[in-house]
Amino acid sequence: MSNSSVTQQTQYAIKPVSIQAVTTINRHAGGGMGLRYPSNRKTIYDRNLNRSKNAELSRASFAFLFGEMVSYAQKRVTGIQDLEKRLNNQGHPLGLRLLDLLIYRSPASATVRPTHILPLLQFISTTLWRHLFARPADALERSKEKEDEYMITDNDPLVNQYVSVPKEMSQLNCAAYVAGIVEGVCDGTGFPAHVTAHSVASEMWPGKTVFLIKFEPEVLEREAFLGKS
Repeated sequence: MSNSSVTQQTQYAIKPVSIQAVTTINRHAGGGMGLRYPSNRKTIYDRNLNRSKNAELSRASFAFLFGEMVSYAQKRVTGIQDLEKRLNNQGHPLGLRLLDLLIYRSPASATVRPTHILPLLQFISTTLWRHLFARPADALERSKEKEDEYMITDNDPLVNQYVSVPKEMSQLNCAAYVAGIVEGVCDGTGFPAHVTAHSVASEMWPGKTVFLIKFEPEVLEREAFLGKS
């Protein structure tokens, strides 16, 4: 076979499909241009919210998506505090949506939103944690020094297992994203609070993280009033 024949075959093999050809294929396959719907004309918004109640996301997919989120945020900040703040802001709207979803999926006897601090924190450390990480949080404590501060402990946060933090950013804790979710749940239930993630490494748990929840003064005032009634 001559060199010219080889060249012609190679060029033919990599010849791109024209726009007209793609248009023709789409019309034959989908019956027209534009957004294509399933044959039953239903979209993801028509699905029952309980359909994916027990569905799990691949850890590899989560690690990739979360790593991209951190990289995206890192390129738009000037320091560690700014990065954690951005991650917190990204998690906040998710917390608001998860609150509605989890209450909707709760049994009929438990569909009422928490009206006191302790039931709210138990909801977060058990129901929310199980939904996100398939297990409850490791500890729930109240500060002995300040009555407006509570702490939820996770010995090995999933969000930190697949993130490699350079030495110059050793103070960074990407669990600030989870802190944003918790803050969103608190705000959504009418318990405004500021939630931050703090690394408390130990020999047994090098990634141990404490989520510090500091409620606003009006929350404590309401709690005291409800306690008297």
